[in-house]
Amino acid sequence: MSICPYFDQDKKYCDVGEDYISPYDVVAMSHHCSGRYRECERFDDLVARYPEVLDSSDQPEGLSARRARYRSAAREVLGNIERPAGANRGREAVAPHSNAERTPIKIKFSNKWPLSYRLDYVKSSFQSNATNATNATNREEKVVMSKETVKNRGWQVVIAGTGINLALGVLYAYSMLKGEIGKLFEGAGDPYATACLAFALSMIIGGKMQDKVGPRLTAIVGGLMVGAGFILCSQTSSYWGWILGFGVMAGLGFGFGYSAATPPALKWFSSAKTGLIAGIVVAGFGIAPVYLAPVAKGLLASYGLHQTMMILGIAFIVIVCGMALMVVNPPAGYVPAEAPAKGATAAKKVAVEDKTPGQMLKDGRFYACWLTYFIGAGAGLMVIGSIAGLAKQSMGEMAFIAVCVMSVGNASGRVIAGVLSDKIGRAATLTIMLVFQAALMFAAIPVVSGNSSAVLVTLLATFIGFNYGTNLSLFPSFAKDYWGSANYGLNYGMLFSAWGVGAFVLVKLSAFLSGKFGGMSTSFGVAGVMLLVGAMMALSLRPKKAAVPATATEPIYAEEEDMVLQQAND
Repeated sequence: MSICPYFDQDKKYCDVGEDYISPYDVVAMSHHCSGRYRECERFDDLVARYPEVLDSSDQPEGLSARRARYRSAAREVLGNIERPAGANRGREAVAPHSNAERTPIKIKFSNKWPLSYRLDYVKSSFQSNATNATNATNREEKVVMSKETVKNRGWQVVIAGTGINLALGVLYAYSMLKGEIGKLFEGAGDPYATACLAFALSMIIGGKMQDKVGPRLTAIVGGLMVGAGFILCSQTSSYWGWILGFGVMAGLGFGFGYSAATPPALKWFSSAKTGLIAGIVVAGFGIAPVYLAPVAKGLLASYGLHQTMMILGIAFIVIVCGMALMVVNPPAGYVPAEAPAKGATAAKKVAVEDKTPGQMLKDGRFYACWLTYFIGAGAGLMVIGSIAGLAKQSMGEMAFIAVCVMSVGNASGRVIAGVLSDKIGRAATLTIMLVFQAALMFAAIPVVSGNSSAVLVTLLATFIGFNYGTNLSLFPSFAKDYWGSANYGLNYGMLFSAWGVGAFVLVKLSAFLSGKFGGMSTSFGVAGVMLLVGAMMALSLRPKKAAVPATATEPIYAEEEDMVLQQAND
């Protein structure tokens, strides 16, 4: 090579020979640098090691003459070097200009290679580092460009997620189908309970999937599974057919679709809006019975149960898969533009460290959240699954109105609780809602025991639905606040298992108590007690007060003050 690769590359000298350099390497180095060795800042140090090899004078001479002289001097020096026995050949040497023997030097393995190889290696490393730096810069530029081009897609994702949940919320309209399903087989509530359990379990799988491949594909899978489950139900009247179609297939689809709706929406917004965004997205699931109840009633009257399930299945495939095309995560490194709202209790916090599921399971707050979620959601579902039956006793064929009004309360509870938790904190909001729900359960005992008015039943169902809905916005917010957003889908999916287990266990418990004691009074009483226990557990989720840092200043007592004053006067 005629030009040193280190010149004109922000390096004033090469790093070859940092620990050791042989006379041969000095000569080869001068050749490699094409006579420009005097520009190297390390040249004088090299010459000081072997003055016989290179002349430090500034006498001008031709390049060929210098090379010939250097070759001759190098051969002479190398021929006179004394090497210790057993030492590496040509590496551990005695200085030719000194009679004293040098202590053998420990040489790096990489420095034992010829100079040309080492220079090529360093040059390739430099180019690789430069390439990596360029790629990193390009990635940063892409992130900045992504922020500029997609900064307004947050609300698009919120609307799409809400639309997906509006379609999947048919789970809450099951009570409108339960009467017709009961004509096919006994245990009409079992497909509903199975769907709740499958829903919760698939949230873990769907959450993991949306973390890895994104929410769009996950939501499409969910829509296809729900539609296929409904279509299967439209072709069978058997107990196990409905368990498989509605309980397993549709239940799994609910989880995949639901897990892909909330996480991407939360990632587009700052922590100051976590409660609000979570409340809006999940409100779609809660308010779905408002339109599904009259639609289901009309379809049942016109086409019957099986054709109704076919129509709903096809509609869900189209709607969910269409909405899924608008759901997308923000680009890597995206930082929400919104600044935390001043005065918001929940927003006044440092950045949350992203936790893996394993780290989350070592956090005691996970188990407190899981048990509280189990109680709050399970107690609500005990009532929601049977609200149409309660309302039918006093409202007859107009019982669907109670279901619709309760759904409005369910959806509004999600939004209101989300906004309130952004202001006063998640734990405080959850405690208030659980105590309120417990009071409603106890108040419901005389209502369900006698022939109460339709208005009273509707109001009771509305407030119970309101309080139940708060769980579905608070616990997604807890998951992001405590364990970050990097693994949010899987982390919240594991936490959401409390919802499914609570629905399955407590709905079964409610059916057992109703059959044993006749009526739902006992179920409401048990739910009220459990909710009070949940409220006490919610208190443990309150953020701890930050410790006041100790100051280094020591107190000055009276005698010390007098001494200070005396010294000042002197």
